[in-house]
Amino acid sequence: MADIRTFNVVILGLGFLFIFTAFTTTGNIEQTVVKSLENNTFSGSGYYSLGIIYGVFSFSNLLAPAVVAVIGPKMTMFLSGLLYSGYIAVFIIPSTWSFYLTSVLIGIGAAMLWTAQGHFLVDNSEASTINRNTGMFWALLQCSMLFGNLYIYFEWNGRTEIPDSSRKNIFLSLLVASVLGTLSFLVLRKSHHEEEMLSEEEGQALLSTRMMYKHRANTALQDAKSEFKTILQLLKDKTILLLSPCMAYSGLELSFYSGVYGTCIGATAHFGEAAKGLIGISGIVVGIGEIVGGGLFGLVCKNNRFRRTSVVFLGMVVHFVAFYLIFLNIPSDAPVVFKTTTQRSPYLNPSVSVALLCSFLLGLGDSCFNTQLYSILGRVYAEQSTPAFAIFKFIQSVFAAVAFFYSGYLLLMWQLLLMIILGFSGTLCFFVVERTQNISADLQEY
Repeated sequence: MADIRTFNVVILGLGFLFIFTAFTTTGNIEQTVVKSLENNTFSGSGYYSLGIIYGVFSFSNLLAPAVVAVIGPKMTMFLSGLLYSGYIAVFIIPSTWSFYLTSVLIGIGAAMLWTAQGHFLVDNSEASTINRNTGMFWALLQCSMLFGNLYIYFEWNGRTEIPDSSRKNIFLSLLVASVLGTLSFLVLRKSHHEEEMLSEEEGQALLSTRMMYKHRANTALQDAKSEFKTILQLLKDKTILLLSPCMAYSGLELSFYSGVYGTCIGATAHFGEAAKGLIGISGIVVGIGEIVGGGLFGLVCKNNRFRRTSVVFLGMVVHFVAFYLIFLNIPSDAPVVFKTTTQRSPYLNPSVSVALLCSFLLGLGDSCFNTQLYSILGRVYAEQSTPAFAIFKFIQSVFAAVAFFYSGYLLLMWQLLLMIILGFSGTLCFFVVERTQNISADLQEY
């Protein structure tokens, strides 16, 4: 039984590795690709697309648990994978209507996919294996930032323009990766828990398939209503309100490192023929920062001498150093130029080394905030973890969507200033929550 569960976790991780190799790479390069299209009928924006995805994702999370309960996590992940593949395929023969339609669909699919992933991972874990299985899954997932971006570097290095043939080759390769990941979900096997549920359902007076799904749907609807009420109650909770600025900041910086910063590097005229290839290298270095941070802080926080506030403070400092260097190194019009490269000059002569150092710092800082937000939510809301994490993803996704919508209009300096203000406020609020929790714990001891 343990072998089946381990097999399922590995296949789950590989499926996500392939799908997010395709999707993460697409998110990193899509605004650059859209700007390069030799198509006068296409009027889409990569920023708007990503904004739609995160906006729809945030609200679809409310319905996703009911869908997973009715059709099961395996089929939910397979169908969601098809939606991801559809979005990748649009870039092969792009049109504005299909671009935005698939953006909506992938937002829905993302909510279903991540809800089903959590459900399936828990089903295939026990108290003694949940940490190991979660670690295996996230290690495979984080590798998705490496392979696709490495391909982009080799494909685009030395190019100042992106021809249609190059774009089609890239997205055909990414489509194959996404389809392979989607098909891998069909290999997943039923866990012992699922087999018990099925045998109970089959034994209930040999209910018809229609009656069985109706029963599942009714149960799922009641669970969804109950969870929604819990979410509304938690939204009024002081701790959630105090953590909201930190959650919101994680959304702004998520949009910046995953879609905006790579576009800025690719648009910087001072990098010349290396600019487009650097988008891929930047994505890889961000991924390395995420992997180093996730592994390091996962170990550090097992030591009681290191508090969550120390890691969050480090994340703030790391990000603020990155923002200052980006402000000096990247032209302020880099996010907003469309058909041309940057026209303005930065304060320093743009350096590739500094640009890639900032990529690493962005990934490292992101892992600081996210690991500690998950940690404090898991501690404070141990009995209400599902609705608490749903609120976190909702706030994060809403602010990521907002950030993508303004990214095509605000100069780089103003985007960095917004993140600094919200990042500082969020860190202070996190400190207040942590101090309150420590005082409560001390009082309970006495």
